[in-house]
This record gives sequence, C-alpha cells and structure tokens, in this order.
Amino acid sequence: MSRGGRREDSSGADAPHTVSGLVTAAWRRHYAVRLADGRTIKCLLRGRGLGIACGDRVSVAPTADGEGAIHAILPRGTLLFRSDAHREKLLAANVTQVLGIVAPDPPYDDELVQRWIVAAESNGCAFALIANKSDLPGFAKLGRRLEACRALGYPVVAVSAKGDVSTVRALVAGQRSVLIGQSGMGKSTLINALAPGAQARVGDVSGALRAGRHTTSETTLYALDGEAWIVDSPGMKEFGLAHLSAAAIMQGFVDLRTFAGRCRFRDCRHGTEPGCAVQEAATRGEVKPWRVALLQTLLAESERRAQPWS
Repeated sequence: MSRGGRREDSSGADAPHTVSGLVTAAWRRHYAVRLADGRTIKCLLRGRGLGIACGDRVSVAPTADGEGAIHAILPRGTLLFRSDAHREKLLAANVTQVLGIVAPDPPYDDELVQRWIVAAESNGCAFALIANKSDLPGFAKLGRRLEACRALGYPVVAVSAKGDVSTVRALVAGQRSVLIGQSGMGKSTLINALAPGAQARVGDVSGALRAGRHTTSETTLYALDGEAWIVDSPGMKEFGLAHLSAAAIMQGFVDLRTFAGRCRFRDCRHGTEPGCAVQEAATRGEVKPWRVALLQTLLAESERRAQPWS
C-alpha cells in the first residue's frame, strides 16, 4: 500500500496520456476525481497495488465514456488511516488537521479520543475536539472529560451543529481537515452547515442500540473557502494504531514524550524496566497513570502487528 511518494500500477503497459486531479470520494475501488478544469469524473483504480484516499492527488487517464482510470498517486504530505493486526483502512491524505467530534449520546469514549490524538500527532497534524449537541440537557456531563483533552493543550469547541457553527468555521479556515467520530455524533449535520449544498446524509440515532446508524458508508471530501476542504469519514467505534512504530506512538503523547527521552534504556517500554522516567513521573504525580496505561496498550498493539500473522 502506498503511504507516500509516487506509486504507479505495475501492469507494464505503456502509460497513456494522463491529467492530475483530486480524489473527492472513495467507495471500494470506485472514486470521484475533481480535475483542474473543475469537472468531477468517476474513476476506477488501475492495478491492485495502490491504496487511495480522499485528498490524494492522482494521475488519471480519461476514457472515451467521460470517466477515467487512476494510474498513479502523486507524493503525499500526510496519510491518516487506522489499522488492526491484519487490516488497514485509509481515511484521508494530505490533511493538515484532524477534527474529532463527540457528543453526549452516543456515549463519550475517552480512549477513542486519545487514539485520534495519537494518529494526528504521528502525522504532524493539528488536532481539535468538537463537542457537538451542546443544546442537549446531558451536555454538561461531558465537562470533566473534555477538560482532559484541553489539559493536553488541544482546542475544545462546544457547538450545536443545528445552530451557530462559526467557531468550527474558524477552525477549518485555510485547513485541509478530516472529521472523525462515531456514528450519531452529528458529523453529516456539521458538514451540511459548513458546506451548504453538500447534501450529506443525516442519520437518526438509534435509541435502542445507543449507537448511530451508519449513514456515511463512503468517504467524501467537500470544498470550503479557497484551498480549504474537509473530509467526512464513515462512523467508527474503534481506531486501531497497530501500524505505528513505538517512536511514532510515543510522539503522540505530548505529556509523556519529554520523560521518555530520559529513560535509562533507549528501548524502554515504560512498564517495569528499571530507570523508566515515565513511570517515575507517574509515581510523582506529574503525569496521569491512565495515560501511561494507554501508552502501554498501544505499544502492545504495535508489537503484535510486527509478529508474523498466524
């Protein structure tokens, strides 16, 4: 799978005339690509060696029927995706900012939010948390959990996507953003408010299951003002980071990484090793024990990914 640089199909055939474009929608092996002249055409992927995401710049060979075939991915700046021990799911390429969205219902998931932060940091992207549905009676209960994110230095914006979204509009100005969250958090409602005419589908929340119905099955990019755009990703209950190296995972913990550089051993796993500066900081109360526990969880996931598949 291509995660950066130029990748082309390996069919060996002579390359046809191609034009460049921006991937604006992805569903399975079908893509919508916006060309430089403003047209958006439907494209198929040529070859199976390429992994393409919304936000990718690609080389496309137009076909006689007005569609096209994607032959290459142009160099990427960033690539956000999630993974477990066996699979990867691309979300967006060339983003500068990751926007997580939460709400009182479906229930707030602390670990999921922290995983989004690590993913953003490992890509060198900014992160901000959008707390939606501020008009609901239960919103005040999110206060302590939102503060945990704010205490790490990340912006937290309270909003009602059905009302005034000017604070979010300021966040996305001049940025290439991806919006991630569980189903039912109001991602599509927010997209509709930020990009009028986007016609993103808005789903009802299933009260019986306390989980939103998946109304966005594909990933879609919406243009905003100027060069800014935002990607609406499918709802997700999990966000695996097994593809990240130990160094990349540590980079995602802004409160721990300074201490990690002081450990006695360079390959310290921040568990029971002697001279672990991270554990010592936790003992002194300088860092939160739950943050250290999450770090250990992510490092274990990465180690399992490195082992041969059974």
